[in-house]
Amino acid sequence: MSLAVEIRHTAGAFSLDVKLQLGAGLTALLGPSGSGKTTVLNVIAGIVRPDKGRVQIDDDVVVDTAAGIFRPAYRRSIGYVFQEPRLFPHLTVRQNLMFARWFRHHGPASRSPEEVIDLLNLGALLGRYPSKLSGGEKQRVALGRALLSMPRLLLLDEPLAAVDQSHREVILPYLDRLRADLAIPTVYVTHTWAEVTGRADHVIELDGGKVRKGAAEDGQSTTG
Repeated sequence: MSLAVEIRHTAGAFSLDVKLQLGAGLTALLGPSGSGKTTVLNVIAGIVRPDKGRVQIDDDVVVDTAAGIFRPAYRRSIGYVFQEPRLFPHLTVRQNLMFARWFRHHGPASRSPEEVIDLLNLGALLGRYPSKLSGGEKQRVALGRALLSMPRLLLLDEPLAAVDQSHREVILPYLDRLRADLAIPTVYVTHTWAEVTGRADHVIELDGGKVRKGAAEDGQSTTG
């Protein structure tokens, strides 16, 4: 999988100007708050329409402002896990997971609910409602729901930000299993080096809306 991203976007006093060329594996996108990390994910996902930009996943162009292309988020086959789990409070864990079937794209990477439930150890939680889950359990359910949409690309926006330290240590091994067992290309946003050390195949640092020079590994990114 290849992901090519070019973005020029202004929101209030903030300007984002980046050009990224990403490959398979896990790419860590680091930087302080306000550096533009989440905006990059939101443009890739289709949540934000950039002022100028282009996003191409393999041979599929999903954004090209010059050509008037902006594919809606639900047609991009991208899984997104936010800082907050965003589970439906009136649905059980099982029902939250099964909601993903509405956005499911069948293909060679298809996996069963049972496989995802086992991978993330969700079996004992299926009958519970989100109000009865810990922060770490909620994030595992949110990750499971994203996986069951059968994404070709997974975006994780600081998924451990709202989880206390003890639960972070529980969730990180599941992320390792995800990377090893499913091999879904992933962009992981964080401001904590410890979360990605030894896990990331590529590391990109943003600062002030630009890629920090000399921060990317393997020549995987350049400034815009």
